[in-house]
Parts: sequence; C-alpha cells; structure tokens
Amino acid sequence: MKTKKLVVIAFFAALTCVATFVIKIPSPTGGYYNLGDCIVLISAYMLGPYYGAISSGIGSMFADLISGAPQYAGATLIIKGLVALAAGFMFNHLKLKTPMRQITAGIIGEIIMVLGYFGFTVLMLDSQVEPALVSMLGDTGQALVGIATSTILYEVLRRNKSIKDIMNF
Repeated sequence: MKTKKLVVIAFFAALTCVATFVIKIPSPTGGYYNLGDCIVLISAYMLGPYYGAISSGIGSMFADLISGAPQYAGATLIIKGLVALAAGFMFNHLKLKTPMRQITAGIIGEIIMVLGYFGFTVLMLDSQVEPALVSMLGDTGQALVGIATSTILYEVLRRNKSIKDIMNF
C-alpha cells in the first residue's frame, strides 16, 4: 500500500511538472498560461489535501527549475502546496454537488496562488507593487484556466472505474 501511494504521488508530481512546463498557452499579459494548476487541483481532489500538496508542490517546483526560473522554485513549492492543501480540504468538506464543489474548492485554492505570488513578487522586486499587480492579472487568468480545466477533467476522471481503482489507497 505504501509503494502504491508513493508511485501515485510521484506520478502526479511528474504530471504537474509536465503540464506546467510543456503545455503553454499565450496570455494577453505577455506571459503564458499552462495546465499545471489543472493538475494541482485534480491532485488535491483525487489524492486528498496532504498527498495533493506534496505532489503539487514538488511537481510545480521542478517545472520552475527546469524552465530556468529557479528564483521562484522555493516559493512555488510552498504556494502550490498550499493551493492543493486548501483546495483538498475544501473539496472534502463541502457538501455541494459536483461540479460546484470543484469550482468552489478551486476558487479558494487559486486565491492562495494569486495572493501568494503577489506577495512573493513584491518581496522579490523590493516592494514595487505595480509590477506585482500586473503579474497578478496573469496569475488570475492562470487561476481561471486551472479551475475551468480541472472541473471538466475531474468530471471525466471520476466516472472512470480504472482511475477509481488506482486512487483507492
């Protein structure tokens, strides 16, 4: 059972890294959106808050390291881990029907992402709030992409018997 948990956590970490690093959608702010947050949220829903936080933080951190943004790696580890932790707790405790449960849990988690990167950007840029506000717009778009795609994908995955068998630890 422990080996199965480790394998699934490592799989979600790798999937998070790949979805963040490889799949890039140009954004109006000049950056790009990715599907990393989609996997962060799905891992929170499928693995639970703790294992979702571990896989999300590690996978997202490795994406920063691979993509040449090591200055964000530590913050990303913490922020994405907190996103999954919060979204996973909300998902487990909300009594809403799907997909509202995923949307609500996703919003709570992604608020942490947007505010976490805003705070980190302000600290990293020596308290220059204006560039951090611009980056906040891109992060908000990233959050919306993550919530929308995770809601759709989770609905597909939760109905698949093979996936349910894998997720039963």
